[in-house]
Formats: sequence, C-alpha cells, structure tokens
Amino acid sequence: MKKTKADEKYDLIVIGGGASGLMAAGTAAAKGKQVLLLEKNDRLGNKLRITGGGRCNITNATFDRREFLAKFGRSEQFLYSPLAQFGIEDTFKFFEARGLPLVVEARNRVFPKSQKAADVFLVMERYVTNKKVEIIKSNPVFKLNVDRSAGRILSIKTKQGTYSAQNYLIATGGSSHPETGSTGDGFKWLAEIGHTVNTPSPSVVPLKVTDAWVKALSGVSLSFMKITFYLDDRKAFAATGKILFTHFGLSGPLILNLAQRVADLLRGGIVTAKIDCYPETDLGALERQLLKVFDQNKNKTFKNIAKEIAPKGLDQTLLGFGVIPDPERRVHEITRDERQRLARWLKALPLSIEGLMGLDRAVISDGGVPLVEVDPKTMKSRLYENLYLTGDILHINRPSGGYSLQLCWTTGYVAGQLN
Repeated sequence: MKKTKADEKYDLIVIGGGASGLMAAGTAAAKGKQVLLLEKNDRLGNKLRITGGGRCNITNATFDRREFLAKFGRSEQFLYSPLAQFGIEDTFKFFEARGLPLVVEARNRVFPKSQKAADVFLVMERYVTNKKVEIIKSNPVFKLNVDRSAGRILSIKTKQGTYSAQNYLIATGGSSHPETGSTGDGFKWLAEIGHTVNTPSPSVVPLKVTDAWVKALSGVSLSFMKITFYLDDRKAFAATGKILFTHFGLSGPLILNLAQRVADLLRGGIVTAKIDCYPETDLGALERQLLKVFDQNKNKTFKNIAKEIAPKGLDQTLLGFGVIPDPERRVHEITRDERQRLARWLKALPLSIEGLMGLDRAVISDGGVPLVEVDPKTMKSRLYENLYLTGDILHINRPSGGYSLQLCWTTGYVAGQLN
C-alpha cells in the first residue's frame, strides 16, 4: 500500500505559519530535520505582513540585555536563557545576511530599510522553503491526541487527516488581530490536554473615551504631550509622549504602552485624564506667553489667533470648548481671568476614559500558558516531553516597539534546536 502524507513520520510538526513558527521550522530544517508546517489560512504570515502598520518593527535595538529584558516585567528572568541563545544582534545578522538591511528609528525601533513588512515575510518564507520544509496550507488543526501518563503528544487531527511526528510545536499566536487567523486556537488545545491557560485580554491597545471633542480630532497626532490619569479624582500616574486621536479615543505608542496600567485603574473605579499641551512650560510662564501673543494681536478676533495659541490641530477644539466666550470678540476685550482660564485649559484638557478597545484592535494581547509550565532553555512543555511552545502562546507581557517580534524570533529559534 502506498504511504500517505498522514502516515509519514516527521521529526517536527509546526502548527502555525507566523513569525515564531517560521523561525522554528526553518531552524529545525537547517539542522537536517524533517519538518512539516501546518497553516490554517490559505497563506503564511498573515499577521507578520501587517505588523507595525505594514512596516514591521522587527526588534528593538536595546543591546544591553538587562535593559531590554526589564521591559518584560515578571517574565524577565525566564527570558535570560532564550535571549542568550538568540538575541538582538542575532536578529540583525539573520535578516541582513539574507539581503534585508535594517534601520534604527526613534525609541530604538528597528525596521527593514524598505519599510515593508512584506519584505520581512519574504525572507522568512524563503528561509523555510530553501530548507525544504514541507508546508500544507488551508489545513486547520482540530485537536492534539496525547498519552497523558507517558507525557507525550501522539498525533494531531486536522481537516486533511491525522499527522504524527517525534516532536510538535505550537506557534498559533494569541488572540489579537483575529482577522488574520490569530483566534486563540492553540489555547483551546492546550487547555484540553491539561496545560493552564490564562484568559487572553488586550494589553497593548488603544483607549476608548466618551468625549466628543476627542473623536472630532480623529487623525490628529500631537507630539510630546503629557497625559495624567486619575482614579476617582485622585492622581494615579502620568507619562509624556506622542498621542494620536481616533474616532473612538486615544492611540499612539505612548497610549498603547500605558493601556495595561489604565486597565488596572478601571477595575478600581472611575478613570479620567488630563492632557498637558505644554508639559515643559509651567502655568505662570504659559500665561506670560499668552499675554505676549495677545499684545501682538490686540485688534484681531480671538478665533483668528487660536492657531497661534493651541497646538496644531487643536484650534477648533479650543474654540468649541468656549474657554473664551464669543470667539468673535477682539483680543483686547478678553479679561485677565479669561486669559488665565485659557492657560489652565491648555495645561489640562479633560478626558473621561470609558475602557480599552477589544482584541480586534489590540497590537498585543496577554494570556496564554504560564511560564512555570515551560522550560526556558528549550521552550519545551514541562507536561509533555515532545511539545514546544513559542511566541504569543506564552503568557508574557511586553510593550510595543519591537519586543513582540524579538520574542517570536528568539523562542522560535530556541525551540527549533529540538533540544
């Protein structure tokens, strides 16, 4: 009888053709292993193709390992061994050796020089195809067949049949951007076979606000703004950076990386915020600046000088708030009290935080298998001796800025050693 694909024995079956799955499959194949890569979508790397707004933030050029790992919070200790095996320098060498030059931008974010995520994907696709990885697309996995007493995965059941191998690797990602196929399938299978799975929630995600003035500014981006968050009118924390206004609220790197802290506040009560448009100028100095502008434009109407007072894009918001009643008034008619009120407004634009956007808007979601159930030296499950777990399957919180993809390259490489 002729052998079918389902009867073949592989050294490794990788489930999931994203960043960590491609890295693991290519790495194992480069060691001479027979590798099968299964992907439920009709093409590989759907999320990789859109990451970083289509530019692909490959890693973060923080070469001090301790400083880099500090961004991972409680997961820092776990990641020491994996990062020692495949670190940031290795990521640079990997891509540049394959004809993809990289550039370092603000906040140490690293992008392909072409600014195209598709070029990163092409490098990874060539990596697995050149190493003769067998790839089957449009083949979703239904379940893992296991021998719990022996602590081994026996086979996997898929749409196209049952496959078996010496080793198995789950790289199906988390639950952010479900439109790419990242729908938390791996979490379901792992829970079924006895792994703990922490429920996914959006962790690097935009904020929803109730204020109409914010939504009216959709598309406006303000650099170097200070935002202060309050819980039940008591100051909680503040941060400074770039803020992007959207049709649902606030986004941009600063907001995305504060989302988890805001989520913690929301569990405790009513959360509000204030934006300081001039964080490097104290209130007294700002009042003097306003007085100077007023003196230079005494006979103009207030609405005609609003652009000289408010940050770019905020002039209509300033007029709409009614801080200065009747914007048709001449500047010389504005009272001292009104000018001081204007200065206070520019230092504290009020916001009401409704909540976080959902997993469909999340750049990163948390949740997944707790790290105590994974060997950091190998990425091997501590419950099943022939099962490896990589990337967003692991419960590791981190900020945006290249940290997620470095996690994928690192854990995929380590698991692909099949140690």
